Amino acid sequence: MSTWIVRGARLLGAEPTDLLLRDGVVAEVGAGLSAAGAEVLDADGLVALPGLVDLHTHLREPGREDAETVETGTRAAALGGFTAVHAMANTDPVADTAGVVEQVWRLGRESGHCDVQPVGAVTVGLEGRQLAELGAMADSAARVRVFSDDGRCVSDAVLMRRALEYVKAFDGVVAQHAQEPRLTEDAQMNEGTLSGVLGLRGWPAVAEEAVIARDVLLAQHVGSRLHVCHVSTAGSVELIRWAKGKGVDVTAEVTPHHLLLTDELAATYDPVYKVNPPLRTADDVAALRAALADGTIDVVATDHAPHPVEDKDCEWAAAAFGMVGLETAVGVVAEAMVETGLLDWAGVADRMSTRPARIGRLAGQGRPLAVGEPAHLVLVDPAARWRVDAAALASKSHNTPYAGRELPTRVVATFLRGRPTVLAGTLA
Repeated sequence: MSTWIVRGARLLGAEPTDLLLRDGVVAEVGAGLSAAGAEVLDADGLVALPGLVDLHTHLREPGREDAETVETGTRAAALGGFTAVHAMANTDPVADTAGVVEQVWRLGRESGHCDVQPVGAVTVGLEGRQLAELGAMADSAARVRVFSDDGRCVSDAVLMRRALEYVKAFDGVVAQHAQEPRLTEDAQMNEGTLSGVLGLRGWPAVAEEAVIARDVLLAQHVGSRLHVCHVSTAGSVELIRWAKGKGVDVTAEVTPHHLLLTDELAATYDPVYKVNPPLRTADDVAALRAALADGTIDVVATDHAPHPVEDKDCEWAAAAFGMVGLETAVGVVAEAMVETGLLDWAGVADRMSTRPARIGRLAGQGRPLAVGEPAHLVLVDPAARWRVDAAALASKSHNTPYAGRELPTRVVATFLRGRPTVLAGTLA
């Protein structure tokens, strides 16, 4: 394995120091380090963070390789500073058996760009009728610990209770896509004055909040872990804050796009802004930012959702929900949270590395950049500004809402077990 000295990096934004990476771990931390035969990376002015961990990535393989593959998705992840991603279960076939999750896990190991941790489906075929092989997936080589029907809500309260009870046996967590299906039938955007003006069926905040309210009570009753996917409303924040105050073992995530974009963008009728849950109001965005800052919302998760051009370059009603987000996540979080003073770089590391690794039970990820720890790290340039070029994204799909937009902070290098996967902003 190669040996690297990262020279003059600002660890979590603090004073400059050197990092010696050897045999896949951080061997030394301090000023003026040297090692025979080591390759040297000048990191003057760069911030060093532990490798980022995404709890919510759609890699589409198997079944939708026209939109994304494990190979292309993990390339995008590495360029975004991620050293681990959780691959969601809504593939074809669905990742509801040990065989499918092991296939995804092995594809991730073969790609080598970042670690891939499969998420198992809660119900067979995501159909919400019977529990999937939760125990078999947990015992498989992939060691699944996060289960989700993301894209669909586990709307049956009995099934949700059983899932919460089942995962307790192996310290798993159910990650709920909070969307009451009857309240969102044919919904297209956030429900409000603007949806009426635009003639698009509204998606009420209560459809998310009602499911969260039910599920935190179920988690409290069962004594199990619950994770709430892509929180999008101020009301949801208050419910999660209340539940945590009651001692419920609940965690929550917010996407970068819900921290920055609002439902006013739907007025363009550009389907690139069509996402599930929908973009909400400026007041919701402010509440989400404050909740991420104070820890009510635990993590940022991209909900990277690639789609081929024919599924997005069409009229709004026919377009698929979703945005790609791996390569732009750091820039969006920097604009929404760091430049506004709501988070420092240590806070970013906590919300985008430490906590997501803890929730997903990834023992080797999200660790501090300290002697003896795995050498997963990302170097970012907080002074850089860059313009998003959709055509240049490594993802197989280019449905980014930030095309042509200038974002702050650029990922310069990513190291996975001491090996560079990205150098100078390009794949190594």
